[in-house]
Amino acid sequence: MKTKSNKISYKEGFFNFENKQFSLSDLTQLFDVNTVLKVDADWTPNAGTYTYPNGTHICELEIDKFSGKVKILNYSVVDDFGKVINPLLLEGQVHGGIAQGIGQAILEDTIYDDETGQLLSGSFMDYAIPRASDIPPIKFSYNEILCKTNPLGIKGAGEAGAIGAPPAVINAICNALDIDHIDMPAKPEKIWKVLSSNK
Repeated sequence: MKTKSNKISYKEGFFNFENKQFSLSDLTQLFDVNTVLKVDADWTPNAGTYTYPNGTHICELEIDKFSGKVKILNYSVVDDFGKVINPLLLEGQVHGGIAQGIGQAILEDTIYDDETGQLLSGSFMDYAIPRASDIPPIKFSYNEILCKTNPLGIKGAGEAGAIGAPPAVINAICNALDIDHIDMPAKPEKIWKVLSSNK
């Protein structure tokens, strides 16, 4: 090109200089490149090494038909984490995950300004997370079915509460409203619209 950068302009997808117009594709043809990058990868899963836990979550809730507010009455969870090393920490992990999942299902919403893209829910004044009063009594139990792929017989537990809670809460809401789907978070205004449309 042999042109100073201040002599080049870019407009509507084209570089313009010396009364000539080039697309980005055109410019790449000007360079002599002999090296071609290749991607080569393989992966063969070994099905005998997985240590995923199993479980089920049950959410009982009621919906205020005038406001659309959800109140979770009871929450039950039964999991299989293999050999449990510390039951107290495990229960705390599951309780915390359930609280996080409840927030994802009915409270937490990132809102952006449509024109500027500015995040509008960037503080805890605007971004709702669960409070203690949002968390119901949680009945937690577990079965110890030993994992056969490691010497301790353990399975992962880290995200079990957070993975199971959103679908349990959303499915309970859909069941209560007799609908097939509602987008998360199922905030009162969304639920109120569903209730109003069914009158």
